Amino acid sequence: MAFLGILLALMAGSLCGIVTGIVPGIHVNLVSVMLISFGPLLLQIATPLQLAVFIISLAIIHTFLDAIPSIYLGAPDEGQVLNVLPGHRLLIKGEGHNAVIYTIIGSLGALVLGVILFPFFILGMRFTADFITKIMGYLLIAIAVYMIGRETKRWKCLGAFLLSGVLGLLVFNITELHQPLFPLLSGMFGFSLLLMSLAENSKIPEQDLNKPLMLSKKSFWKSTSAATGMGFIAAFLPGFGSSQAAIMAQNFVGDIGDEGFLALVSGLNTANMLLSIAAVYVLDKARNGAIVTVNELIGKVGFEEMLLFLGVCLVVGGLGAILTVYGSKIFCRWIVKVNYQKLVLGILVFITLLTFYFDGIIGLIILITSTAIGLVASSWGIGKNHLMGCLMVPVILYFVL
Repeated sequence: MAFLGILLALMAGSLCGIVTGIVPGIHVNLVSVMLISFGPLLLQIATPLQLAVFIISLAIIHTFLDAIPSIYLGAPDEGQVLNVLPGHRLLIKGEGHNAVIYTIIGSLGALVLGVILFPFFILGMRFTADFITKIMGYLLIAIAVYMIGRETKRWKCLGAFLLSGVLGLLVFNITELHQPLFPLLSGMFGFSLLLMSLAENSKIPEQDLNKPLMLSKKSFWKSTSAATGMGFIAAFLPGFGSSQAAIMAQNFVGDIGDEGFLALVSGLNTANMLLSIAAVYVLDKARNGAIVTVNELIGKVGFEEMLLFLGVCLVVGGLGAILTVYGSKIFCRWIVKVNYQKLVLGILVFITLLTFYFDGIIGLIILITSTAIGLVASSWGIGKNHLMGCLMVPVILYFVL
């Protein structure tokens, strides 16, 4: 019966992860908060360990499926925000499905490598957590200086970095916000991109499901190893998420093309979630909403629970890869049948309504402001990776001050 309960929890979490992954704006943290709210009722029909398996399954499968709205709809969550532009470029070339496949390769590769190296990550956290915490702020400053310094339009890049950074600081200091990242990141990376597509009268070409994959073995190993390594750091540092880790990893691995970058970002997203289990086991510290919920449910993650969660991650990762492939094929066929201009308008309206639902007028003001900054960056002809200042500046100040 215990095994059956775990299996049912795994399947229920996977089904819920399909919804959170495909529908923009519904994040794992939102479900985690709801689960804690209804905890007393749910504990009458399930054990704390089963509910923990539900959350782990949901969180892992979400990291696979959230590539679909990011690439096809330009509506990312925090973990996929940097994949919007390379994904959109491939979509416009008729390679949207391949773009999703690259994210699956990255997530699955980082998941398997993360499980293989899990014992070493446990040891690494025990001996390096304090040191990395002390130097992280200065390391991020060095990364920002390098990012901006290598550009030809470095003053404009600096301006975009600081503009987004100031907005990020303001947003994270508004304690009343329920979903601060949604309007902030959707505006800069999704909304602004969709507005430009609308203005340019862009059209989605027929998607070719048979185009060969262009991800080389070298880029695969670079992106997977970098994703796993940076996922290790992101898993136990407060305020240091997948997007900041992706910026650092990109600077370490060099040019890996759009294909490698898609694999890198998605792999890092999955590795971060997986290695958060190591962080809560070794340090008894939870760095994301899903693991906070797991910790509250079962008190402390012991050795047996950790092994169970790793097994769940591997099973759900395989399931997530299969579901994402089929989901991408459905989107490929569907997206070329609809009027792209009307689709874009519909997505813009949906993001606007969702922002208003979560955070009202303040959310709309953030969405408008972040969109304006995204459009400014595009008009300046600079990479939108510099807009990650909205997350990097607050984190730098958190570690340095």
